[in-house]
Amino acid sequence: MSIRADIEESESRNLHAKATLSRNSLGRQRPEREGSMRTCFQRDRDRIIHSKSFRRLKHKTQVFLAPKGDHYRTRLTHVLEVSQIARTICRALRLNEDLAEAIALGHDLGHTPFGHAGESVLEEILPGGFRHYEQSLRVADFLEKDGNGLNLTQEVRDGIVNHSKGKGLIMRLEGSGSPSTIEGLVVRISDIIAYLNHDLDDALRAGVIKRAELPEEVIKVLGSRHSKRIDAMVGDFVETTLESDLEKPGMSPTVMAAVETMRAFLFEKVYEAPETLREFKKARKMLMDLYEYYMEHPEEVFRNIPSEQKQDRRRMVCDFIAGMTDRYAIEAFEEKFVPRRWGVY
Repeated sequence: MSIRADIEESESRNLHAKATLSRNSLGRQRPEREGSMRTCFQRDRDRIIHSKSFRRLKHKTQVFLAPKGDHYRTRLTHVLEVSQIARTICRALRLNEDLAEAIALGHDLGHTPFGHAGESVLEEILPGGFRHYEQSLRVADFLEKDGNGLNLTQEVRDGIVNHSKGKGLIMRLEGSGSPSTIEGLVVRISDIIAYLNHDLDDALRAGVIKRAELPEEVIKVLGSRHSKRIDAMVGDFVETTLESDLEKPGMSPTVMAAVETMRAFLFEKVYEAPETLREFKKARKMLMDLYEYYMEHPEEVFRNIPSEQKQDRRRMVCDFIAGMTDRYAIEAFEEKFVPRRWGVY
């Protein structure tokens, strides 16, 4: 018996009846023979980690654009935090940790430079709109590996494209936009646990908000410290979900109300604060100018793309911009639009 078969057998014996078993995967877009050592979800995780788009996440920011400090979160640290939280929850609930980890690590592969400021620019430009979760799937399916994609399993692809909730319901359990696996739902809640807490932590570090401004309900229910708040959210989700034997995953009404209050507070004081929006306007101007430049000079985008893979110009230019890091976008803008400093002696 192979190592992979041993792992799959262990999953069958030890995981919850609602867990997604590797051996029951719906398969990949293009059939391929699975290896003897890793399960299909482990291979997906490794493909994502070794991808170029994953490495670029280290220079894509969350809320604070191109920060100078070393301790602010980036998209890379964000997906690692989501992965850690998701694995903790899955282990407690006896779900498939490997599936949750793969979804968590891949869920933001398509995020733009300058966070949601970049996303709003491309949403306006691209016919049919631009949504980072759909772009993440496009990266995995098509853009990675020179147009060949990563050929991920259907379960990981589903979790990636259905991870986002924006201002919508945090615990959407069914219908359009909801994950088809319980592990995908765990990543969805882990995503919001991670970003609410680390965005709050970064905002406090940046001086955008003060501890005294935190809503009393949030402190009373979730705690006054970063680690306490994460522990409270994770613990409540696990306990509440276990009470229904995983039939109704979710948080208790008290904790969910505090989480919603915390999210509303961050939207008001951080995400949509005047200072944040001023920086977003600068990023918007930069990306708009780059888009117009590359539309006029498509050879700079298409030069490394085989002719048979070239598509609509707007689509490919948006793909190119979406793949930029904050640093690359700033350098490209300076190269195209800022006069070069001449050394005169």
